[in-house]
Amino acid sequence: MDFSYTPEQQRLIAKVRELSDFIKPYELECEMNNGLSPDAHATIRQAVLDADLQAVNMPREWGGAGLTTIEQILYHEGLGRLTNALWDTVWRPANALKACTPEQRERYLLPGIRGEKRDAIAVTEEFAGSDPLAMATTAKRQGDRFIINGEKWFVTVGDVADFILTLAWVDDLPTLFIVDRDTPGLSISRTPKYTHTFVYEHPEFIYDNVEVGSEQVLGEIGQGYDLIRDWFVEERLMIGARTVGAATRAIEESVDFATGRIQGGGPLVSHQLIQAMLADMIVDTTGARTLVYQVGCEIDSGALDRKTLHAKAAVVKLAASEAAGRVVDNAVQIHGGRGYMRDFAVERLYRELRVDRVWEGTSEIQRLIIGNEIAKRGVDALLAFPQQSPAA
Repeated sequence: MDFSYTPEQQRLIAKVRELSDFIKPYELECEMNNGLSPDAHATIRQAVLDADLQAVNMPREWGGAGLTTIEQILYHEGLGRLTNALWDTVWRPANALKACTPEQRERYLLPGIRGEKRDAIAVTEEFAGSDPLAMATTAKRQGDRFIINGEKWFVTVGDVADFILTLAWVDDLPTLFIVDRDTPGLSISRTPKYTHTFVYEHPEFIYDNVEVGSEQVLGEIGQGYDLIRDWFVEERLMIGARTVGAATRAIEESVDFATGRIQGGGPLVSHQLIQAMLADMIVDTTGARTLVYQVGCEIDSGALDRKTLHAKAAVVKLAASEAAGRVVDNAVQIHGGRGYMRDFAVERLYRELRVDRVWEGTSEIQRLIIGNEIAKRGVDALLAFPQQSPAA
C-alpha cells in the first residue's frame, strides 16, 4: 500500500491551499457583517476560475475540474480550513444535476459549472427531516404541467440560489423538480438566525401553487429519492473531508497560541495537560483523515457497490464530524477566554462544526445506516479492505 501523495496530488493540495489562503482574509468580514459584499464575491469567483477549481465534481468536457473522488477529498480538506463556510464560495453543483437532459444542462448545469448560477437543495420539511419520504410537498399533474404545494426548511444557499432542486410527491412517487427562483408562488417565508455565521443563509420556502412544466422534472418521475440519496453520499464524504481540514486548522491555531501564551513561568505548550489535549487532537484528526482517504480511494478503484458505499459514507461522516467536534472543543479550552471571542478562528469553528453532526443526516442516522448494513450483510465489507478486481 502506498500512503504517500502523488506529484499530481501534491500540486492540487498546494493550489487549494493557495486559494484557501486568498479567501481566508475575508473570514472576519463575513463574521462581523453577516456575509460578504458583492465585490468580495466577485473577487473570490475570479480567483476560483483562475485556479481552475470550479465544479470539481463535474467532468472536464462540461467545464468542470473533473477531479477524482480522492482529489475532491483533498480539495475539500484544504477548503475546510476556512471559517464561516467560505468553502461554499468555491461552488460545486449538486451531483444530481448530472441527470439533466441536454436542454436542462444548457440552461442550468453549464452556467452552474461556470459560477454564473447557483443551485440549492430543498428536501427537509418541518415534519420530514431524517426521513425525507415523510415529506408532505406534492406536485399534482395538470396536463403536461405540475402544481407544487408545500413548505421546505433549511434550504442552504437558498438566499442566493437561482434555481432550487425540489423533492415532491407525484402521486406516490418521489420526484425532483428544477424550480426557478423567480417562479410565481415560490417565496421565502423566513430566514432563521443560526448558531453559526455562514456566508450563505438557510431560508424556509413556501410553494403556493408553483406551476412548472414536465421539462422541469430532473431525471424521471419516481427517481427523486435515488438522486437525493446519491447526493447525500457525496455530501457526507465531503463533510468528512472538510471537518478534517477544520480540525487541522484548530490544531495549528492551538499550537500557535499555546506556544506564545506564557502561563506558570513558561509557554502554555510546555504544560503536560495541554500537551495531552494536543495529542488527543492529533489522534482524532489523523485517524479521521486516514479513514476519509481510504474510502475515497476505494470509490475510485470501483471496489464498492452502491449499498456498501452508502454505509461507508455514513462511517466517514460519523467518525470525522464527531472527531472534529472533540478537537475544536479542546481548541477552545486551550485558548481559554480568548477561545470564546469571535475574532479567534477556534471560536468560529466551535460554532460551525456543530452542524456537521446534524445536517445531511444526523450522527444517529449514520449509526442506523451502519447498523442496518451490519444486520443485513454482515461486517466484512465495513471492516476489511476490498480486493482489487483483476481488471483493475
